[in-house]
Amino acid sequence: MSVEVLCPTSADTMAVGRRLAGLIWAGDVVLIDGELGVGKTTFVAGLAEGLGVEEPITSPTFILMRTYPGLLPLTHADVYRLDTLAEIEDLELTEASADGVLAVEWGTAIEQWMPADHLVVRLRLGDDEVRRIELVPYGNWATRPLQEVTG
Repeated sequence: MSVEVLCPTSADTMAVGRRLAGLIWAGDVVLIDGELGVGKTTFVAGLAEGLGVEEPITSPTFILMRTYPGLLPLTHADVYRLDTLAEIEDLELTEASADGVLAVEWGTAIEQWMPADHLVVRLRLGDDEVRRIELVPYGNWATRPLQEVTG
């Protein structure tokens, strides 16, 4: 069952990511979807903070993938510019994050090639300028208490 959280500010979006970090296991995959500028990187910054990452999080749009050390290593990827399955396979995303967490911006574009156990995070901006974050669990994510991220 999916969970929705309303986030009026960027700080609220980061807080949802921070709280989600408490539910993360090594090897987890989080696929993040949303239009340009809706807060995908802000959400990942909160997740990173919750995982003990001390470096600032920046969008990996042009470098495609970056790994940050923390309580669990966080691999942050952006597949927006990738066009082929070969390009995706070349990144070896799931292998790069096997002992940590993989967070992929524009991740639903590659969802069919990701493990069955994953979480989809959909960010949308409403007419009222409030972000709506929907957490959609697949596989073992369905057993986790996602309602805890609502605050």
